[in-house]
Amino acid sequence: MVVFLLVLIVVLALLGAVHWYVWRRLVRDVTTRGSLPRRLGTAAVVVLPLLSFAALSSSRAGAPFVLQQVVAWPGYLWLALLLYVTLALAVGEAVRPLLLRWLDRRARVGAPAAAPVAAPVPVPVPEHAPAAPEEPAEAAPESAPTTPAEVSRRLFVSRVVGGAAAAAAVGTVGYGTYGVLRGPRIKRVTVPLAKIPRAAHGYRIAVVSDIHLGPILGRAHTQRIVDTINSTQPDLIAVVGDLVDGTVENLGSAAEPLARLRARHGSFFVTGNHEYFSGADAWVDHVRELGLRPLRNERVEVAAGFDLAGVEDIAGESEGQGPDFGRALGDRDRARAAVLLAHQPIVVHDAVRHGVDLQLSGHTHGGQLWPGNYLAELANPTVAGLERYGDTQLYVSRGAGAWGPPVRVGAPSDITIVELASKQA
Repeated sequence: MVVFLLVLIVVLALLGAVHWYVWRRLVRDVTTRGSLPRRLGTAAVVVLPLLSFAALSSSRAGAPFVLQQVVAWPGYLWLALLLYVTLALAVGEAVRPLLLRWLDRRARVGAPAAAPVAAPVPVPVPEHAPAAPEEPAEAAPESAPTTPAEVSRRLFVSRVVGGAAAAAAVGTVGYGTYGVLRGPRIKRVTVPLAKIPRAAHGYRIAVVSDIHLGPILGRAHTQRIVDTINSTQPDLIAVVGDLVDGTVENLGSAAEPLARLRARHGSFFVTGNHEYFSGADAWVDHVRELGLRPLRNERVEVAAGFDLAGVEDIAGESEGQGPDFGRALGDRDRARAAVLLAHQPIVVHDAVRHGVDLQLSGHTHGGQLWPGNYLAELANPTVAGLERYGDTQLYVSRGAGAWGPPVRVGAPSDITIVELASKQA
């Protein structure tokens, strides 16, 4: 508990410092004291983080879903804007002195030559007159503007740098939001497996993860995903966790288009960590009603000639429902290829020990917001794409939705068609 409080204090202090820095560069440095723009800017820097806190906490606090939807858009988008405007302003710190120096040089070159000053006429001083007391000269700070022209130049530079940073942040977040709302694009990956029979050569599995239905992404988002998957005519569909951020009561209707998924050998589902924040058992029952088959530490034999297994997410361990590889894979025929659905890539080492040929995962979002991919690399063996661990291949999808800000930068959403290739073919 003490560690949690210390971490919370550090995080809040860091957020406070970042907001002060943004206020200073985008409000104080570019407006005049007491002006309406300064008052509005100050109010925004106070209100927007409060909306972000409300967006992050309203679901777990049990707030009405309508209220969650009201605060979600401004609250989450501000988090993304804060990230990129801070990065842009940090870059601007290097540009600011260069621009000031250039403007100062131009001002000196363009200044008119000073008029000649007449020599002072000496004034006779009485021989015994008292000397005037010397007044100490008050030195101005080196960094403080000393003339109206210098003040004007500094204001101009602050507005140019601040405006450019704000424009860059808004453009980045706007394009990243468009990428999410447009829907995921199809990505195709071929995975050769030694144990796959010749008859299964070219077998196509549609992998979709991290849909994250919630206050922002709803039924229309689900329908786009369903239409995209069905257009590929896959042999099997795998939904590998983090379908929702909310309860069945609030989001059940948003998930209903999943009932229209079509694949020759059906659709399968495993839980992600966010299902355990949203009522995992209720969601497992609901997706079963929609026609998907949940794999809760269990395995099925696919007619194409391989085993398909699924394990619960690690987050279920707190409820006694974590991954059980023994149940899912313990008594199988290892001469057959095994494909494992597991939300988090980190369980790949368990998959290796149990002779899995291919693990399909999500969870990472590919980092979602650059440079978040570098943080994701610290917590996951693979952030996105296909890699090999021993005799096991791991494929990680970037996901089809977004958590928190409905924004992706440097990590486009995807639905992956994994095509199995038989080495016997």
